[in-house]
Amino acid sequence: MPAAVVHCITLFPLTIPLRRKVIHAASRRALADPVVAAVELTSGIIGYGETHARHYVTGETVDSVSEAVSGVYAPVLMDFHPTSFPEALEAIELLPWRDAKNHLIAAARAAVELALLDAAMRAFGRDINDVVQWMGLPGFGTPGSARQVRYSGVLAAGELASTLRQLRLMYWAGLREFKLKVGLEGDRDRLQRVASYLERAITKGRASLRLDVNGRWSKDEAIEWLSDAAYVPIAAVEQPLPRGNEDDLLILRDLFDTPIIHDESLITIEDAHRLIDLGAADGFNIRISKCGGLIPSLRLAALARRKGVRLQLGCMVGETSILSAAGLRFLEVCPGVMWAEGCFGSLLLSTDTVTRPLRFGYGGRPPRLRGRSLGVEVDPQRLRLLCEDHPIVINL
Repeated sequence: MPAAVVHCITLFPLTIPLRRKVIHAASRRALADPVVAAVELTSGIIGYGETHARHYVTGETVDSVSEAVSGVYAPVLMDFHPTSFPEALEAIELLPWRDAKNHLIAAARAAVELALLDAAMRAFGRDINDVVQWMGLPGFGTPGSARQVRYSGVLAAGELASTLRQLRLMYWAGLREFKLKVGLEGDRDRLQRVASYLERAITKGRASLRLDVNGRWSKDEAIEWLSDAAYVPIAAVEQPLPRGNEDDLLILRDLFDTPIIHDESLITIEDAHRLIDLGAADGFNIRISKCGGLIPSLRLAALARRKGVRLQLGCMVGETSILSAAGLRFLEVCPGVMWAEGCFGSLLLSTDTVTRPLRFGYGGRPPRLRGRSLGVEVDPQRLRLLCEDHPIVINL
């Protein structure tokens, strides 16, 4: 079989208006700003990947992602010419994690990794189960968690009336897993009202409520907040303290029974080992664009499964169906995922990048993907229209 040689990489920094403003402790967002990477092979096959640069998560920006793709990944891809799918996967997994200044470039890596993976699956006629088989992950493979897990409703911070309106709409749409963003003024009142609305369903085991702090509490604030919220049956609290303050989590675990989920503290496999060795790993929030792509996300999940750590598939605000498809592939082969976020589609985005946008169904049921690759067909014309500036074309 002829080699899968990369002809060029094109980056599309997009600007997509959101249907409603999303507010949480680390950001206020009215626009989505994904970066889509298109990898074109000499055969004409194009693979697509998507990432979201969040400075408060991985230290990256849209500009730094473009610089990393041009300066780090383009030279590497000049030597990408596998003649088999296993050879392609080996090269993809070896993609760099840091730039010449030793800065972490996980978000940039995710865009390139997903695009290469999509292109390789198309070129060699393989699917996500072939990826898992090559990785040698015991117990992984279809159907994974896709038949059991349901997408969560995420309640952004903001005015109380808006939060309660979101909650009612989501509940009427059959959602029963909820995450409330906290870390801003008025949170205690919002938590009390949300918990009151869900009280009967939670008591009967038909709903759950998690909190997401985005690392905005100090240790003392966390102790005070969780003490005041002891009356609420919280399923888990996500990233209560800033990244780098993990030692203080042991104090919280001694004082409270609420499981702690790591998000900003969990980017690489080294982070995962450190948290597990510390004894503070109750749950991992795996976000594909934060964790360097689909293959490293599956590696993280496999480690979590071996160590008895809860799994949550997270998302970035404003994901298009390209990244949602990668999340769905993750769910298709990863067992034991407790909570999932994403696939909001037209519920949040004013428009999408694909011909058949993805959105979860009634009750948060995951949509089904078609085909062998990432499972979506990107509309090149929409990409160009949504691109704020000219696409960045890197010929190899």
